[in-house]
Amino acid sequence: MAEIRNYTMNFGPQHPAAHGVLRLVLELDGEVIERADPHIGLLHRATEKLAEYKTYIQSVPYMDRLDYVSMMSNEHAYVMAIEKLVGLDVPIRAQYIRVMFDEITRVMNHLLWLGSHALDIGAMTVFLYCFREREDLMDVYEAVSGARMHAAYYRPGGVYRDLPDSMPQYVASKVHNAGAIHRMNANRSGSLLDFIEDFTRRFPTYVDEYETLLTDNRIWKQRTVGIGVVSPERAKALGFTGPMLRGSGIEWDLRKKQPYEVYADLDFDIPVGVNGDCYDRYLVRVEEMRQSNHIIRQCIDWLRQNPGPVITDNHKFAAPARIELKENMEELIHHFKLFTEGFHIPEGEAYAAVEHPKGEFGIYLVSDGANMPYRLKIRAPGYAHLAALDEMVRGHMIADVVAIIGTQDIVFGEIDR
Repeated sequence: MAEIRNYTMNFGPQHPAAHGVLRLVLELDGEVIERADPHIGLLHRATEKLAEYKTYIQSVPYMDRLDYVSMMSNEHAYVMAIEKLVGLDVPIRAQYIRVMFDEITRVMNHLLWLGSHALDIGAMTVFLYCFREREDLMDVYEAVSGARMHAAYYRPGGVYRDLPDSMPQYVASKVHNAGAIHRMNANRSGSLLDFIEDFTRRFPTYVDEYETLLTDNRIWKQRTVGIGVVSPERAKALGFTGPMLRGSGIEWDLRKKQPYEVYADLDFDIPVGVNGDCYDRYLVRVEEMRQSNHIIRQCIDWLRQNPGPVITDNHKFAAPARIELKENMEELIHHFKLFTEGFHIPEGEAYAAVEHPKGEFGIYLVSDGANMPYRLKIRAPGYAHLAALDEMVRGHMIADVVAIIGTQDIVFGEIDR
């Protein structure tokens, strides 16, 4: 008799489908997975500890670098925790801007997820399509904050500045002549809101294109239907949130169940799956892109009609306007103190969570009255999902591991925080 024994194999961290620095130790019986052991810590960047040695406002850019695909959503939870501790009011216009950018971020996240997930499973075209649209949204980030990725746009008490009146324009080069540049700048001649509105008009057609390529594609369905099934009860027990939980049929969305900012005033639906498999989670995220587009349209309409301040006028927490700074000694002192010492927060603790594209992203903040957090704990949605990977892949083939990692939408910045 031949000796039969299980083999152990490393999946990652350099594997193109590992999505970051995931090292997965797989125990195999032939091609079938008996056990999967996710090894984390290869990226650990100590964000929570670093925040204890930085003033509250200095830690805002660290949030961008957690889930580096959903930058502004991370910032949102952090500034909301500060606002909760201080009791800071946020102007209504800033709330609409935040909600609009949360949804732009959700679309950006889902585009990268869809493109890379499809690429992992073997569909190249979807990847190219998704990144075509994502580029427009990256331009929106850059127009409003000056950075394509790490925006640091949200601030305690509002947002850094109002929406710009113009979009950056392409200029003629060796690659593009004047005629091509004129076409490329056609939707950039107006304000940022005009550009975003133009995008929201085009976007549903693009989502139709993705669905044409994938939704009824028999190879896509063979790779995702019935793979990584999680029952509603197990999804709750494992701490799933976001599309992972809704894909299992549980209608839980913080934007509806625990509304923050202006979500209670907006009209949108929560897409929910039936079977809890990779295919249902795909359908949920695709529908979420359509719903986000609908929310962005509502925010644009409101922002056009309602000008106003975009950050609190309490200059202990927000920098005064540049013109006031040059005319008023008091404002100069506020500015100097804010950017050297920061602001002190009264003793206490607060937890603020947002419906991040990947699930519930929460910040637990403890203050001892100093100008830095006593303790910062980040509740990252991907961490709970990765912990369930072993249960999700057991009994599946090695090829299915790729589909299951893809459906979890893992980004290691937030897991190895």
